[in-house]
Amino acid sequence: MSTPLLRLVVLYGGVSAEHDVSRVTAAHVLAAADPAKYSLVPIGIAKNGSWVRNDKVIASLADNTPLPDALDIAGTVVDPLRELQAHSEESITVVLPLLHGPHGEDGTIQGMLELFKLPYVGAGVLSSAACMDKGMAKVIAAQAGIPQCRWIEYRDGVDDPRTVAFRAIEELGLPVFVKPANLGSSVGITKAHNAAELDEAINLALRYDDVVVIEEFVSGREVEVAVLGNETPETSVPGEIISGSEFYDYEDKYVTGAAKLVIPAPLSEEAAREVRELAATTFLAMRCAGMARVDFFYEEFGRGWLLNEVNTIPGFTPGSMYPKLWEASGIAYPDLIDRLVTLALEAHRRRVGFSTEH
Repeated sequence: MSTPLLRLVVLYGGVSAEHDVSRVTAAHVLAAADPAKYSLVPIGIAKNGSWVRNDKVIASLADNTPLPDALDIAGTVVDPLRELQAHSEESITVVLPLLHGPHGEDGTIQGMLELFKLPYVGAGVLSSAACMDKGMAKVIAAQAGIPQCRWIEYRDGVDDPRTVAFRAIEELGLPVFVKPANLGSSVGITKAHNAAELDEAINLALRYDDVVVIEEFVSGREVEVAVLGNETPETSVPGEIISGSEFYDYEDKYVTGAAKLVIPAPLSEEAAREVRELAATTFLAMRCAGMARVDFFYEEFGRGWLLNEVNTIPGFTPGSMYPKLWEASGIAYPDLIDRLVTLALEAHRRRVGFSTEH
């Protein structure tokens, strides 16, 4: 009797503003995964929160026909618990959450999967939540002694917006970047050049979250490092982003493709070693697991390396830095998926091995 394939459930879509990016990510992960190793089950989460098994994509995978560039949320509406635990007696299920942003990258899905006692790829509940919240991530990084740019946090309903805006201009200078604390893919981010633009930027960010992070403008190079592992993380060669617009925004990333990714980044051996070590240190300080992309600014003739942010579910689209960095470091896309699944199983075994007895 042949050994059953490992069942890899790929979650995509979600209820956040990064829904469409997730649909693209999932398509390319499914296309790269080895069908000889996995029984692939794509499940889309609609913006209304319903779970839909994409039977058409399952059929395409079985027939080895090309997938679309972005997966639809279409097929059979399923009950999350029943679908995730289906075939549990015949095969092992690993969940690969490719849900960027809130309700996917922020610990909510991870908490549900832990309650279901299912192995999943990526960071746990605490790390996912902390890294998703840019303000909290900065607090943790500061406590760990990781260098980063100056910032101010604004909490709607708690802080006075005029006071915060005045402080930002006085302490950080202009221009500043204004971001929703719990979002990614550059959604809701504005570069504000004056007080009026700062007010508008805060209001825009508040459309997505009730916590806003205001950061100083850093005139430095943007360098990213991919990290892979659990307790002993590996780091990729660094890659540099050269933006095609005023900053690396959503259009640059996913629409125009104007940004240039330089891999490996043209850095000295010492600078490359420093940023890789700092990426691993950050990964461990934030209690990440499985994967993360750690983004930095490099003030070559100033403060050196400054942490920008940590992405616990980085993009896997054709233009995404994470798979490109590992490919340049010697790990092909299908092998990267295998490594992530193995790390998920290792982390799960460790979690379920703790005693529940008093």
